[in-house]
Formats: sequence, structure tokens, C-alpha cells
Amino acid sequence: MRSIRRVVAAGLVGGAMTLTAACGGSGGGGGSAAKADLGAGAAGAKPTAAAPINTVPKVSKAAVSIEPKAGSVDVAPNALKIGATGGKLTTVKVNDKAGKEVPGTISADGSSWTPTAGLEVGTAYQVSAMAADADGAVATVDSNFSTLTPTALAKAADNVDNNATYGVGMIVSVNFSKDVKNKDEVAKGISFETDNGTVVKGHWFDSRRLDFRPEQYWKPGTKVVVHYRLKSVEIAPGVYGGDRDEPFTIGRSQISTVDVAAHKMTVVQDGTSSDIDISAGSPEHPTWNGTMVVMSKEGVVRMQSSTMPGMTGAPYDLQVPHSMRLTDSGTYVHGNYWSKSSTFGEDNVSHGCVGLKDVEGGGAGTSMGKFYDGSLIGDVMIVKNSTKKETLDPANGLSGWNVPWSNW
Repeated sequence: MRSIRRVVAAGLVGGAMTLTAACGGSGGGGGSAAKADLGAGAAGAKPTAAAPINTVPKVSKAAVSIEPKAGSVDVAPNALKIGATGGKLTTVKVNDKAGKEVPGTISADGSSWTPTAGLEVGTAYQVSAMAADADGAVATVDSNFSTLTPTALAKAADNVDNNATYGVGMIVSVNFSKDVKNKDEVAKGISFETDNGTVVKGHWFDSRRLDFRPEQYWKPGTKVVVHYRLKSVEIAPGVYGGDRDEPFTIGRSQISTVDVAAHKMTVVQDGTSSDIDISAGSPEHPTWNGTMVVMSKEGVVRMQSSTMPGMTGAPYDLQVPHSMRLTDSGTYVHGNYWSKSSTFGEDNVSHGCVGLKDVEGGGAGTSMGKFYDGSLIGDVMIVKNSTKKETLDPANGLSGWNVPWSNW
């Protein structure tokens, strides 16, 4: 700076002087401009005053909207909506009172932000959102609200026990204690995590029952965790659910096919096949055709003709061993000790069930005893060639395999 002042002073004393630019190449535009500027100064032109700095910030054309309004209480967990007009959202942060951030995504066009899951009930939240207009001017809005505390709960009970092992035909059936109005949201609130990527889908049979299964039978050894995230899902107006996780495993494969006309059952377990003589439903009380699943292993069950509507023939009251339920309406595969040995493999005499040879009280070494001990809840039972004309209702037991995947 001192050398420049010296040059300027010399110019004032000695008149116009040719100067060399401090930077820029020889003959470059920078040098000419420098000479012109200094020449003008040397001619005694008055210095120009510096332009004033504008300290007033620009007002953004962007506007951020947050619903619910600041200070709102008893807000539904799915009611949060954040949007922008006149610009695009750049940052959105939603935190609960403990500082835990709610994950969410800004839309591709920057016009809205959506949480990836419903908010927690009975929780206070802070919101801070920023949007920028085309010139980069930013608008910021802060808000707060609290979600409602449920006054009623709906229980979601299923047929799965933690860490249990089931057959490849297992269908997870969820029954709600109240009629479900928001079926889509409830179905989204129940997810299946599998270790091999098996996709599971739900099917509503009525307003309280939701069944889940994959497209094909489960692969043996599949590890599954059912995630219930219904605590903040409105199942019915003002009614919410709960959260929990339920792990289970799919065991070996066992698929049994009953040929009613041949009086035989073919059992295929992990590729190994064996035939067992059976007696199915009589012509007066034929067995259902279709695919069924072992719902429960109930051991000795008292069966009475008086409890079966429309039952004809001689009345009975029996303690039936090794009973495994196949339908809600009372179809079982069970032991039979009261029929002659020649009945099995030769005749169908039951009242709709599938009977295997057994002894009173149940014997471990009998046909039914061995089959019972080797079976799992979730094993597949397929019945064919029965004279029954009616179609098995897919909601009768775990019979959802009779529904095509496209309709599931």
C-alpha cells in the first residue's frame, strides 16, 4: 500500500504518468483499466462515495404450513401435516419431549413432509420446518402440539406362541376384540420380518379377523418375527391397539393328502413318503374337500353327536384320542378305537372326520399315535375325492390356502 500511495502522490505533483499494473499480463485488460483509473484520478476527478450496504434481509416468498396448529392437544397420531408453498421445504425436524426425532421424508417436489410412521399417542412434540424460495430466501416456522391419550383399547389376539415351531402351512390369524374400521392402517401396522425374504400378505375375512400367509407354503427353517405396531393406530373411532413382537420358526415340511375314495392318506415329510390306512366321512356325512391346516393338537377330546347340528345316525358320546383340529366347525384327524380293524383302508364310516387306527386312551405305537407325535400345528392336510358337494369356507379354520393369491 505504501508504494501505491507514493505513485499516486507522484502523479499529483508531476501530472499524468504512465503506470504499470500490479497484476495481470503485459498488455492485458487489467493493466489498461488500472491506467485509465489512475489517469482519471490524476486528472483531479472527485472520488466516488462507497455504495451503502443493504442490511435489510429479504422476505422469503416461501410459506410453511403446519397442522395441527401450535398448542393443539388431543391430536390424532396421523394428523401431522407439513407443507410449503412458494418454495420448497429444505429441513423438517419433529422431536418428542425426550428429544427423539421422528423419521420422515420430504417429497420430491419439496411441497410436503410425511412421517414414515404414525406418531406416539400421549406424547408432546416440537416441530421446526424451513423452506426456501427461488432466490434462496428462507422461511422458518416452529410449532408444538400433543397427541391424544386413548380412552379405549382393542385387543389383537393371534394363534402364535413366542419361539414356537410350526408347520409349513401355518397361517397367522389375528382376531380383534372390536370391529375394525380402519382396515388398511391396521394391516400396515402388522408386519412380518423373515430371514429369507419371504413375503407375507394379509386377508380380511370380516371386520374382526385378519389372516396372514405367504404365496406358497413356508420354506422349512424360516425364522419369522411378527411386529405389531398398533399402539398409535386408530383401529376404530377413538380405539387404539398395542405394540409387541412375536418370533416363531417354521419346522420341517409335512404335507398329508387324504384320498377319501381310496381310504388312504399319503404323508410326505421332507421328501419321504408313507401311506396310512384311514376311514373318512361316510356318504351321509362326507368330509370336506380342500386344503386344511392343523389348528391345534388337543389330545383326548369328548365328541358328542348332540353337539353337531343336523347330525343323523346312531348317537355317540366318545372320548376320542390323539385329536388334531382341522376346522372350526369340528373336522378333526383323530384316533379311532371303536371301529373294526378291517374298516381302515376299506370303508368310510366317520361323521366327517379323518380317523386312523388307535386304542382307547391313545397308544404311542398305533397309526394315529405315531402320526400325532410327528405332527406340528401348521401342518398341511389336503382332502380329495370326497362326495361332499359344498365348498370349504376359507374362513373355516386355517383354510386360507384355498384362496388364490390374486384374491388374497
